[in-house]
Amino acid sequence: MQRRKSSRLLAIGALAAATALGLTACGSGFSSSSGSTSAASTKDLTHKDTALSVLIGSSGPAETKAVTDAVSSWSKSSGTKASVTAASSLDQQLAQGFASGKPADVFYVASSAVAGYAKAGDLLAYGKMLPKKSDFYPTLVKSFTVNGTFYCAPKDVSTLGLVINTDMWKQAGLTDADVPTTWAQLKTVAAKLTTSGHVGLAMSPQYERLGAFMAEAGGTITNAKGTKATIDSAANAKGLSYVQDMLKAGSAKFSTDQGTGWGGESFGKGLAAMTVEGNWLTGALQTDYPNIKYKVAEMPAGPAGKGTLQFTNCWGIAKDSPNQAAALKLVEKLTSASQQLSFSKQFGVLPSIQSAASTWKSQNAALVPFLDSVAFADGVPNQDGSADVVTAFDTQLPSLKTGDPKALLATFQKNFAAVLAK
Repeated sequence: MQRRKSSRLLAIGALAAATALGLTACGSGFSSSSGSTSAASTKDLTHKDTALSVLIGSSGPAETKAVTDAVSSWSKSSGTKASVTAASSLDQQLAQGFASGKPADVFYVASSAVAGYAKAGDLLAYGKMLPKKSDFYPTLVKSFTVNGTFYCAPKDVSTLGLVINTDMWKQAGLTDADVPTTWAQLKTVAAKLTTSGHVGLAMSPQYERLGAFMAEAGGTITNAKGTKATIDSAANAKGLSYVQDMLKAGSAKFSTDQGTGWGGESFGKGLAAMTVEGNWLTGALQTDYPNIKYKVAEMPAGPAGKGTLQFTNCWGIAKDSPNQAAALKLVEKLTSASQQLSFSKQFGVLPSIQSAASTWKSQNAALVPFLDSVAFADGVPNQDGSADVVTAFDTQLPSLKTGDPKALLATFQKNFAAVLAK
């Protein structure tokens, strides 16, 4: 999940935040062939009586402890030894494990990385073996589906929402009736909230934030099958132009222009009355800016309707694991409703299964807009090599205020088309 630049898009996420990261249909379907092993049933899984190793890309001590405690509890009840390692560099350590033929048995996989690992034959495609596979949100299943094969269980999710400083809101004479639900309303309140001391809206200058506006304008990254880049479109240009208009008007600023590392920092320091961020922001505010009072709203709808981005990771199981059967049982436990609700309390993620939604909402009433947004969220591009292309696009977005949205998209289109051509 995208916390600052891309810590949650990781693998965080989701925190993601990543999605951090469709986050729509660009999350399903690929033209590349898959070389991974897909067992026909649980009977075909390896069953050696060996200990399991779990490798995670943690957002911090709270997540590490939560996962470690959950795995330890499962280990005691199942009788299978298991240990957790928080990676210092997840991608590097996974690559080393795959190359040596001795990878971790269970590990985090970002939605942007699943196609590459699938193509290399590193992943066990176990999605269809999950007893409650239909319980996962469909948008998340798309993010971990390659060539029609559901590879791995989404471990959680984060989405983007509009976060509002309620003190600044009241000072501007605004009420609950003014919470924006459309682009026009957002532009109006951003202007009203802008003062000499703070801007109406601040965001990080990256696709993993601005992509929400592209989606709300009807823009996509690829066609439905994920085989053709569709970035250089009038819809995507409309989304970027909308943000550009607010930047030029002075009612919006990028965090980089405020001397902060991300939109959440601008918001926490009182430099912005609103920000576009994910649910991981709530933890950061509690820790670093506990005096900030805020409320969360869904992203305002654009010309094409509601839209936002989602960030997620899955629990990967190694093809070379000697104990795939136990690994699958562990994943089932880690993605159960009770365990996901526990994770949510401990490090702020949203549950990836629909059956946990009602309980989660009752426990997190102020944050409900984040979970409700999963229904219309787009997953970040997950084709093999797409992460590098998105990163390159991010380096260009700080120039949006004075730049040409169409030119920025044209470069993004060219680079993404090259990825798909592979």
